[in-house]
Amino acid sequence: MNFSDHKAYRIVGYKLRKIKLLVKGIYYKGSKFYCPLCKQFYRVFLTGGQDFAVLRQFKVIGAGQRTNMVCPGCHSTDRDRLLHTFLCNNDSIAFPGAKMLHIAPEPALYSWIKKQYKSQPTDYVAGVKYHEGFYYDINVKLLDITQLPFGNESFDLLMANHVLEHIVDEGKALSEIHRVLKPQGKAILQVPWSPLLDQTIEENEPLSAKERAERFGQSDHIRLYGRDYPERLSSAGFAVEVFDAAALHSDENYLKCIAINPDELVFLATKQAKQ
Repeated sequence: MNFSDHKAYRIVGYKLRKIKLLVKGIYYKGSKFYCPLCKQFYRVFLTGGQDFAVLRQFKVIGAGQRTNMVCPGCHSTDRDRLLHTFLCNNDSIAFPGAKMLHIAPEPALYSWIKKQYKSQPTDYVAGVKYHEGFYYDINVKLLDITQLPFGNESFDLLMANHVLEHIVDEGKALSEIHRVLKPQGKAILQVPWSPLLDQTIEENEPLSAKERAERFGQSDHIRLYGRDYPERLSSAGFAVEVFDAAALHSDENYLKCIAINPDELVFLATKQAKQ
């Protein structure tokens, strides 16, 4: 199969995935839960996530098996709906006016953000290291977070959610994020983390996929972050702000209706202007 055939195959597959979700969403129509990304009400959100003992042991936030996690209509997760709420309710971020880089974009969040940039599409760039089946839109570029193909100070806003725990050279990734951000540029850098761990757990020795899943909660994770995560971002040259999910919206019932985890935190890293 040549490249053009492969591209067409991916386009068709992605569209079929969208149709499948549309039908699934119709089946689960209701009034109990609301998805702000596809703007539909449902009688239930679906259970999702992986269930490993280490995630329960350390009460890891942002990972593990969760009820009411997945929207049946667009497959947004609780994490996607959290960040939608953050983007819509944080005045310190010029969204959608900022030139934005979205690394490993979550499909539901990507589709919504792309609509916000409809009048300025070149200001929103999305990329991932590997295309996975029909998960990503054909316009999502291939890139490596440790070798970003952009000039210095190219972006006002960067999102890399649940990416850093996959990266062996975390320092290089953070250095690249810092490099491509403009002075005072901001990065939303979510990771699964444990409030019970003082220090992030890492393992430099080779581990099997099974061992990684048992130690870090997923077979392709390199580390399990602890309460020192903001310090790790600060060490890379960022000023770090932490926002409580429960304080992102004035209506508590709305936050319950969109089914986000009230214990979640949003980590916002700002590149300091040169003195």
